[in-house]
Amino acid sequence: MHGNRAAVPGAFKVRLCALLVTAIALAGCERGSSDDAEESPTGASGCPAVHAEARAAVTRAEDTDVPWDGPTSGPTAVSRRTIVYVAQTMTNPGVAGAAKGVREAARVIGWNVRVIDGGGTPAGIQAAMSEAVALRPAGIVIGGFDPNATSRQVARANAADIPLIGWHAVAAPGPSERPRLFTNVTTRVEDVAAISAQWIISDSGGRAGVVVITDASIPFAKHKSDLIREELATCRGVRVLSYENIPIPDASTRTPREISSLLSRFQDRWTHSVAINDLYFADAAPAFRAAGTPGSGPPFNIGAGDGDPSAFQRINSRQYQAATVPEPLSQQGWQIVDEFNRSFSGSPASGYAAPVHITTADNSDGATTWDPAGYREAYREIWGR
Repeated sequence: MHGNRAAVPGAFKVRLCALLVTAIALAGCERGSSDDAEESPTGASGCPAVHAEARAAVTRAEDTDVPWDGPTSGPTAVSRRTIVYVAQTMTNPGVAGAAKGVREAARVIGWNVRVIDGGGTPAGIQAAMSEAVALRPAGIVIGGFDPNATSRQVARANAADIPLIGWHAVAAPGPSERPRLFTNVTTRVEDVAAISAQWIISDSGGRAGVVVITDASIPFAKHKSDLIREELATCRGVRVLSYENIPIPDASTRTPREISSLLSRFQDRWTHSVAINDLYFADAAPAFRAAGTPGSGPPFNIGAGDGDPSAFQRINSRQYQAATVPEPLSQQGWQIVDEFNRSFSGSPASGYAAPVHITTADNSDGATTWDPAGYREAYREIWGR
C-alpha cells in the first residue's frame, strides 16, 4: 500500500558548522527554508492522530470488493422512451464515459438515446441544447456543463415539462431548484477533496511538500482545491509549497512550463502533487521526463477527479501519476437512466451519490476504468429487466 512507502528525504538541509572551540570541530543542523514541512516533536509522523485517521480512510477507499450501496427499489421500467444526452464535448473522457453508460443502460431498459456533442464551446453547447429541446424528447441529460450557460434552453425545457438530469452539472448531487434539475449525478466534492488530501497525508507519513493545481476560473474546481488545502492543513507536517492556477483550456501549454519552474524552485522538497483533474498530469509528464524525474516519483501525484483511461494507464505503468479518485462513469450512466425512469413514473429522485474510491497500481488490476460491481444487477431487478 502506498501509505507504507517511506517519506522522501530532503525536508531538511544539513549544514556543517565549523566551531573552533578547544580545536574540536562540531557538526550542527539547521532547519530548511520556510517552504519545508515543519518538524513535529510528536514522533515519526508530522501529525500522528490525523495520519492514523487518513490511513484508515484511504484503506477503505482503496477497497475494490465493495457491495452495492445504491437503490434496491423503485418503479419498474417505463416503456419506449427517447432521451437526449447533450455532451459538453465527447473528447472529454468523463463525459464520454457517462454517455456510454447511459447507452448501455438504455438498451437494457428498452429506450432510445441520442447524443448531441456541444464541441466544448459555449456556442456549440447552446446550439446542442437548442436542438435537444426542439426534438421534444422524454428527457435531456446535461452532460458535464453548467446549465446556467444555457439558461434560455433550460427555461424552454422546463416550460415544456421535459425533465433535465445533470451529470456533473452543478456542485452537489441530488435535485436542484436553480437551475431546475430533476437530479444531478455526481460524487460529493467534499468527499473527493478530503480523500485526495488524506491520501497525501497517509502516503507521506504526515510529512509532505505539496503542489496543488486548480482552475480558479471554474467555481466548482476552485471550491474543490480550497477544500483540499483545508484538509491538508489538518496535518502540521504537510506544507503546501505552491497553489497553481492553470485554466484547463491552457493546460497543455502552461503546465509543462509551470512544472519545470516548480522543479527548479523546490527540488526535492516537492514530494506530492494534487490536481483537480487528471489531465494536468498528462501535460506535466513531458516536463518531468525532460528534468530526469523518475516516473514512479517523487513527486507522487494524485488526480482529484474523473479517472479517465489515460490516468489509469499512467498509474498502471507508474509514469508520473500514482493515484486517482475516479468517477464510476458507467455506473453513473445507469443511474441517470434509473433517475429518468423515476421521473417518468412520478417518483422522487433516489438521492444516491457513489462513495469515493482511490485507484493505484496496487489495486487497479490493470483496469482502465473504475467499474464497481453490483449496480447492473440491482437496476435490472428494479426495472424488471
